[in-house]
Amino acid sequence: MFVGKIIGTVVATRKDPKLEGRKLLIVRPLDEHMAAAKNDYLVAVDTVSAGYHEQVLVVQGSSARMAFGMKDCPVDSAIIGIVDSFVIEDIPGESG
Repeated sequence: MFVGKIIGTVVATRKDPKLEGRKLLIVRPLDEHMAAAKNDYLVAVDTVSAGYHEQVLVVQGSSARMAFGMKDCPVDSAIIGIVDSFVIEDIPGESG
C-alpha cells in the first residue's frame, strides 16, 4: 500500500466488460516527504469516489482485487481510501 496523488483521468471507450462504469484515475506515488515522484505514475480503479489532486491510499496486485466491488475484475491497482491527514514522526536513532 502507498500514498499517492490523483493527477488525471483515463477515458477508455473500449475495455473489459467488468470495468464498465468504473472510474480510472492516474496516480503519482508520493515519497516519505509527500513529494511526487517525477515521471512515475500508474492507473488505478477508483473505489472511493476520489477527486483530482486528492491524496489517496492505493493497493496493488491481489490486494487490489480484494477491494470493494473488484472481485474477479482485471485490476492491478485500486484506490481504497482518501487521506484526510497524516503525521510522520522522526524515529530516535534513525538518520535521514
